[in-house]
Amino acid sequence: MDAKSRFASLWILLLSAISSAALAEPFRFVALGDMPYRLPDDVRKVDRLINKINALSPAFSVHVGDTKSGSTPCTDDAFQKILNQLQTFEQPLVYTPGDNEWTDCHRAKAGGYDPRERLTRIREMFFAKPRESLGRQPMALETQADAGEKHKVFVENTRFTKNGVLFVQVHVVGSNNGFEPRDLATVKEYFARNAANIAWLDAGFAKAIAVKAKAVVISMQANMYEIRQKWPAMPRASGFLATVKAITRGAKKFSRPVLVINGDAHTLEVLPFKGTNLRDVPNVTRLQVMGARQVHAVEVTVDPDSPGVFAFRPLIVPENNG
Repeated sequence: MDAKSRFASLWILLLSAISSAALAEPFRFVALGDMPYRLPDDVRKVDRLINKINALSPAFSVHVGDTKSGSTPCTDDAFQKILNQLQTFEQPLVYTPGDNEWTDCHRAKAGGYDPRERLTRIREMFFAKPRESLGRQPMALETQADAGEKHKVFVENTRFTKNGVLFVQVHVVGSNNGFEPRDLATVKEYFARNAANIAWLDAGFAKAIAVKAKAVVISMQANMYEIRQKWPAMPRASGFLATVKAITRGAKKFSRPVLVINGDAHTLEVLPFKGTNLRDVPNVTRLQVMGARQVHAVEVTVDPDSPGVFAFRPLIVPENNG
């Protein structure tokens, strides 16, 4: 190899090293959900929180759903007001639906809607551009809708990569993940969506392993452990059983840090993720964001090359207290 060729090879190696270093740079994102619940006061509180997030200028924000309470109307007008507010995030906003947006819309106070019809409307409005996030500066997303005819309706299941960390959004909601025996249509919807979620989680972990991702972040609405009785393990009737198994299985194969973000219970928690036997799963942390009366968020710092990868700081708006 002559001197010119050696120089070219060294230059390529240097550029590769610089590129790899850039991919591993630390970054910040914000996680939030379950708001606004009390209208109209909480709308102003959410506006203040969004202003604080915009001033912080994170790489992006993750909203885990429940953009309204389960007892407020599920009208198109209400959905449009929520969407307009979410679009005021200056940076990209990645959103996954909650049960209050559709599963609970059969309630009289919510308007007595057909939940499946409301889910279709949520997909039409909030995922009109399924390959893009929300926010004034949207970013590109992969969507499960592009994964074949079988999953074409699941535009809300998305993923993206940031500095070597893979982010996966799955449509897992409270109210037992919609697995409630009200009618046959409700049960059919659950089984189809649950199968799609598991396929998306499996594909996400397979991609993370293939690209040698530094970590994986999974976001969803539901607190999967809100079991109303004391069980030694998750009951077989739990609509979250398959999801917990998929995360446990994928995390074991991946064997690097995994963060699961959820809302639903409205209190800040940073705890080990538990398997179906309610024992800690190694390398997996669960972050539960605030919500309802606590109109605040969580700032997550991601350092891909640090041992734990993730660090957490409550993002408090003092004016929103009380």
